[in-house]
Amino acid sequence: MNVAQQIDRDALSDRTQPLLKVRGLSKLYGPEKGCQDVSFELFPGEVLGIVGESGSGKSTLLSLLSGRCPPDSGVIDYRRADGHKHAGDWLDLYSASEAERRTLLRTEWGFVEQNPRDGLRMAVSAGANIGERLMAQGVRNYQALRAAGLDWLNQVEIDPARIDDLPRTFSGGMQQRLQIARNLVSGPRLVFMDEPTGGLDVSVQARLLDLMRGLVRELDLAVVLVTHDLAVARLLADRLMVMRRSRVVETGLTDQILDDPQHPYSQLLVSSVLQP
Repeated sequence: MNVAQQIDRDALSDRTQPLLKVRGLSKLYGPEKGCQDVSFELFPGEVLGIVGESGSGKSTLLSLLSGRCPPDSGVIDYRRADGHKHAGDWLDLYSASEAERRTLLRTEWGFVEQNPRDGLRMAVSAGANIGERLMAQGVRNYQALRAAGLDWLNQVEIDPARIDDLPRTFSGGMQQRLQIARNLVSGPRLVFMDEPTGGLDVSVQARLLDLMRGLVRELDLAVVLVTHDLAVARLLADRLMVMRRSRVVETGLTDQILDDPQHPYSQLLVSSVLQP
């Protein structure tokens, strides 16, 4: 089972229409904790990076976008995939049922956790971790599930002979690659990534970033990436949003912001001279 067979290209054919529309999104835990009045559109195949220092609100925003917690105000609309009975229609994420949001996260969406142990089932095999996503889409044939597991282990540079091994026997970098395979096997349209290289050694980070960049481009994924590492943002993101004290202070093309930041905070962030 190759990449071309994993993904319905027709679902990504209309790149002129947003995949996600966010309007006035807010969630506050205090005067400057959380996120306030965030609005943007995300298009198919686009990687949006969200950067800022710790406590800026980027993790809160990611939780809201992925349906993990409800906003205080604002709207998140998602355009349904071709092949869906309501193809092309907009789904208001927080008007949908909890079951429908869970189904989205198991099928059309993915979520790569910073700590892979939070995104994997550590008590089942590597192959079973990958196969669960396909089972959520109705695949029941054991040989098809195992073939997909072998294929994706190979794609993320894990020895396919380890398909029956438990994730807890893998190194941190291998666990993160397995988590990526688990998320991408179902051909999602949108993937959320929360500090996907955090806590890894520099050499392991470099290898993982090369892998992620290749898969994102090959699969034409839309990605929302939260990272504090501007080098990661430069490598993966097409566009950046800079957050400070719960608000977006600057947005634009990645190279424009990193090479010529306009907002004073963005300038401090880029020069790594952050003030409390």
